[in-house]
Amino acid sequence: MLRVAVYLWALPVTFLGLLIVLMARNSGGVQQRVDGVLEAAGGWPARVLLHGFPFSGPVAAITLGHVVVGVSLDALEQTRVHERVHVRQFERWGVLMVLLYPLAGVIAALRGGNPYIDNVFEREARAAERAALLQKPA
Repeated sequence: MLRVAVYLWALPVTFLGLLIVLMARNSGGVQQRVDGVLEAAGGWPARVLLHGFPFSGPVAAITLGHVVVGVSLDALEQTRVHERVHVRQFERWGVLMVLLYPLAGVIAALRGGNPYIDNVFEREARAAERAALLQKPA
């Protein structure tokens, strides 16, 4: 029951992600489902990610609720730990994440930091990446 609730809580943003998945699919991209998350790679959205966004520049992947869009299947695999943290953040904050994420960037900038690198949500995702790397067998 709780699992259904977190999917519903993030659903408005997931729906936006689903629209982007359709755009990817209709422009040559592919999709797959991994651990309850729909992933899309390639197509028109990949070109947008490679072009970049204000404050972050180009990115390998972006999370929208329970959807992750990446520039390639390889990029999705490489960023999976990082992006799953963002999925959990959407599960925690729901549609509020759409407001909280940019607000965290503004707060980081007002404190003299980088709106993307010093964003608390990105710091949490990078910390999970570092922890996963430490747990990998050599």
